[in-house]
Amino acid sequence: MAAKKSAGSKLGKAKRKQAMGSGSLHGSEKAIPPRKSPTAKATIRANLAEGGPLNLEQALEIVQTVSAEKLPTKRHAKRAAKKASTLKARTASRAKAASDAELPTVESVGIARENLAQHQQDLIDKRTNEYTALMRLLKKHGVASGAAAPQVRSGPKRGMTVRTAGRSVENPLQVFAEGDSWFDYPVPFFGGGVIPRLQRLLGVPILNLAKAGEEVRMMLGVKQRELIAKRFRNGCPAGGAWDAMLFSGGGNDIVGEPMSLWVREFRPGVPPEQFLHQSRFASALAIVQAGYEDLIQMRDELSPATHLFFHTYDFAIPDGRGVCHLGPWLKPTFQLRKFPSTVTVASEVVKLMLRQFASMLKSLAATRSQITVLETQGTLGPSAASWHNELHPSAAGFDQIVKLFHRQLVRVFPDRIPD
Repeated sequence: MAAKKSAGSKLGKAKRKQAMGSGSLHGSEKAIPPRKSPTAKATIRANLAEGGPLNLEQALEIVQTVSAEKLPTKRHAKRAAKKASTLKARTASRAKAASDAELPTVESVGIARENLAQHQQDLIDKRTNEYTALMRLLKKHGVASGAAAPQVRSGPKRGMTVRTAGRSVENPLQVFAEGDSWFDYPVPFFGGGVIPRLQRLLGVPILNLAKAGEEVRMMLGVKQRELIAKRFRNGCPAGGAWDAMLFSGGGNDIVGEPMSLWVREFRPGVPPEQFLHQSRFASALAIVQAGYEDLIQMRDELSPATHLFFHTYDFAIPDGRGVCHLGPWLKPTFQLRKFPSTVTVASEVVKLMLRQFASMLKSLAATRSQITVLETQGTLGPSAASWHNELHPSAAGFDQIVKLFHRQLVRVFPDRIPD
């Protein structure tokens, strides 16, 4: 029995660790219910009663436990159930009508888009609420370094949580992120993209507003521009101005279907730079630059003390690999333009595009203050093992990128991050 219990405990721990690794603010988008052990609440009360700092793992445990205990009233529950039932019935009716027609209709596609937009907004609201609760708790108690390590002891102290030694921080760093799938990589059982990995390394929460597939031209379009401006104007929801904004954008703007417009037909013996239609690519890159310029201007006007952090991606390999029925994003253009099946020449064209993107970001940062451009290009190896697919690093590759973000955040804010 003891062996079975030990194995089950290890399996449960592994599952919880895996859940913490997906794409939400603190791991899984689906809330992880608190453990129902007899000592859980006692341990939480003891941590709070001590009055000392909490680490991120402990704060998350407290927030999730409190959220689970704050169940809605019967009246609110009935309203929510009625609303959900009405929406479900309406969606089912429209879906049936579309199914009867055997082909998607304009209405059914519109409904699907509305549902997706609502799901994304619900996710952002959930992340914001959780982030706010975490930051208020950590600002009240301070942030301790290290992960919580459960230690089983005999007697009344059984199951207490011990903290690792290190420097604590009374005023934790306030960071939010906007961007694409490098920040929000929602592939199941992968561990997420940069943001969930970075906040675990930092030991402070990050409000992650990124959405996979985003382009700069959309993030700085009307609707999302207004939301970003509101974030800058209102500051951190837990109080005070934002210390840093992490931004990831531009990759999706220069790949995919439109890329065929600025990649020329392959000809043997021609250097790679001649396969890039420079004037056309410059026009595409100018749209991206305009978005970054407007983002910087918004920061300057609404939250001038907020430090901006940009990155330059890395040299993607156009080998045709997608993920979750999405992609590929690079290889189709090179197939259309009759490039060889080997990726050597095509990879050089991708490098040319990304190097120009990096030069553009560095030129913006050179003439403005409070901006850090992370030189992430060349971090990952040129092999398929370093990449999960054409555009996204492997899990180990994301960890390498995260270390660069961590290093720069510590450099800019040496006293705001726990050791």
